[in-house]
Amino acid sequence: MSVHVLPAVPSAAAPASSQAPLRLTRRGRLLLVGAPLMLTSAALLVFIGFFTAPAMASGNSPEQTRTIQVSVSNGESLWSLATEFAPDRDPRTVVADIVELNNLDDATVPAGRQLYIPVTR
Repeated sequence: MSVHVLPAVPSAAAPASSQAPLRLTRRGRLLLVGAPLMLTSAALLVFIGFFTAPAMASGNSPEQTRTIQVSVSNGESLWSLATEFAPDRDPRTVVADIVELNNLDDATVPAGRQLYIPVTR
C-alpha cells in the first residue's frame, strides 16, 4: 500500500490584527443609520402629538345650559317654544338644542310631553 503525501501549502490568511477593517454594505449603512433615525422621528411625533392634541383638558368648568321644564300644549311646536323662551337666539339652533337635550327622534312632539327647554340668561 502506498501513501502519497501532499506538500504543505502556506496559509493565505494573515493574522487577525492585520485584517482589513469591517466594511458595511449600502444596505447595512441604511439599516445602521435609517432605523434609529426612523424610531427617533416616530417618538418625536408622538411626543409632539401629546401637546398639540385638539382634545385638551380645560381648566375651566364645563359650560352649563340653563333649562326649564315645560309641558307641551296642543298646537305648540318646538319652533314656537324656541322663540318664546330664547327670543334673542336663532330658533333653528334652539330647536336643535331642544331635540338634543330631550333625546328626540324628530321635531314632532305630542301634547302633554314634558320637555327641557334651554333659556337665555
